[in-house]
This record gives sequence, C-alpha cells and structure tokens, in this order.
Amino acid sequence: MRATYMFSAGDVRVIDVPDPALQQPTDALVRIVRACVCGSDLHPYHRMPVSEHGSSMGHEFLGLVEETGNDVTTVKPGDLVVASFAWQDNTCDFCREGLQTSCRNGGFWNAPGVGGGQAEAVRVPLADGTLVKLPVAADSALLPSLLTLSDVYGTGHHCAVRAGVDTRTTVTVIGDGAVGLLAVMAAKRLGAEQIILMGRHKDRTDLGREFGATDIVAERGTEGIEKVRDLTHGDGTHTVLECVGHMPAYQQALGVIRAGGTISRVGVPQYTDADIGWNLFGRNLTLTGGPAPVRNYIDELMPDILDGKLEPGRVFDRTVGLDEVPDAYRAMDQREALKVLVRP
Repeated sequence: MRATYMFSAGDVRVIDVPDPALQQPTDALVRIVRACVCGSDLHPYHRMPVSEHGSSMGHEFLGLVEETGNDVTTVKPGDLVVASFAWQDNTCDFCREGLQTSCRNGGFWNAPGVGGGQAEAVRVPLADGTLVKLPVAADSALLPSLLTLSDVYGTGHHCAVRAGVDTRTTVTVIGDGAVGLLAVMAAKRLGAEQIILMGRHKDRTDLGREFGATDIVAERGTEGIEKVRDLTHGDGTHTVLECVGHMPAYQQALGVIRAGGTISRVGVPQYTDADIGWNLFGRNLTLTGGPAPVRNYIDELMPDILDGKLEPGRVFDRTVGLDEVPDAYRAMDQREALKVLVRP
C-alpha cells in the first residue's frame, strides 16, 4: 500500500510499504477514506533529524473497517468509523476519568509497529476503545466536519474545558490555526460572550469571527497585550486558550490573563523552560492543558455536526490525493493552506 513517511526535516515522501495485518485479537484493519495534515506535523517537518527508514505520519482519519480481531465487538467490517489521535482501551481508570491520552494500555499513532493515518490503510490497536462508528455513509458531505473529531475540534474543546470556559468567562484565543479557530467555536458553544482571537491572517480571523470571535487582535508582543487589555477595561480575560506552542505565545498568554485566571495550553510546547515564578504565583493564575483526550468528547460533540448546527470542517481549505501529501506539508508550512484534507 501507499503511506506517507518523513525522512528528515522537509523530506516527506509517499512510498510503498507492506499492507497492515491483524496482530492482536483486539485489532481492526481500517481502509482510510479521509485523513489530513495536522499543524503538529509541522514540528518534525522543521527539525526532524535524518532517518534512514523514516517515520510514518498522520494521526487523524476516518475509514471503513475491513477486518477485526476475534475480541472486537463494537465495530464490524463495513462500518464507517472515526479514530481518536491516540489509541486507548477506554476502560482503564484513566480512561474512565476522561484522560484517554494517559490510558494505561494505549499509545499514539506512528509508534513502533503501528502505522499512521496518512496512508491507504492502518492497523488499529484496541479497536473497541479507539474507533467510534459514524451514522453516515462514506460519501457524506459531513465527513470533513466528522474528521475534526479525531483531533482538532476535540483539542480546541479540551482547551476550553480545561480553562473552565462558560457564560461567566471572557476568553482570549492565541493562534489562528485550525485548533485556535475551533477553540473559538468551542468557547462559543460553551457560552462565552466575549472571545478575543489573536491572529494576523485575515482570511483565518474572518472565519474565526464566523465561529464566534467578538474581537480580533492582529498585533503581537507588548502591542498585542495592550490591545487585549484595552478591550477588557485593563484587566485581561478570565481565560486564555493558547493554541500555538511557541514561547512568544505563552508569554502573550501571561500578558493578557486576568488575575485569578486560567491559561490552558494545547499547542504542543516547543520549549522546555518558561516563566512559572512570581508572575504566575503572585497573580493566583492556573496553568493547565495538555494532549486532548478526544475520545472523551466525541459522543458529546458529534450531534451538533450531524444536525448541521456546527461545521468545524470549514477549517479545511484544500483537498489533495495521497500522493500529493508532500505538497500539503509545504502549503501549510508556507501559510498557503490552513488545513489540508487528504483523500487516499
């Protein structure tokens, strides 16, 4: 089959690899019908060291079940399914507490012996805990929005949930990528009335307004912080949803958060040291966030998509075939595309 591999920074190839096969009775084989490139895929795209054998790529997909192990009971061949970006049993104590990304028996796509989603097919470990059957056909117009349940919409929602967003809270969202825009949607869905989106790409922030942003701040650094404070009577917002992962974004979050507020991070941190001293302690701030346990949210978020109430799939602004995935990475890296949908 064909699958996407990265061999070094900037070196993405679609190559022939062996077809996946069942290895455990809890496995399923899934033929992928929709996948995508994630903003987090650009981190290795910028700095991955040279690898002779490369690394499989992709962690977001919808697909048709082709085969299941003997112990799989919740899905069967022919079912259209969505997979969360981490696989999990969904039964251990952490999973029952809504922390599926800390599953005692789980892991992440592209681990040794497990393929990735930017491919024609994939072996799914712990299929009963990882796959959710979708009540639509494989050619449904809802597929792009349902695909966001595998990561970006669930991640934006997790960011807002961890921050405690509700009707009482004002919100700043940092980042106008797909996760940031869907954090806006999530904050609006949770009842926030003032949502400030910090982003400088007008086509993206215009979409952010449609998703629920009440104010746009294009400025960065000190100027951006001052603008947010001007919009909040000098106080800053109760919550900050940091959806970038770079140090300047974290510093911006510290600058625009209100005393007693919560900073929630879902942008994968590209730094190891950050200010958690008096600036955090002295203002009674809470720092939270982490890898989103999206399996915990799929059942909650799906009905609004099925009913047509919300359309998170609008973050996809380009579609490519599998062999065009290397160009999708380039386009997203060059800000020519917000998020690229892949149709194997």
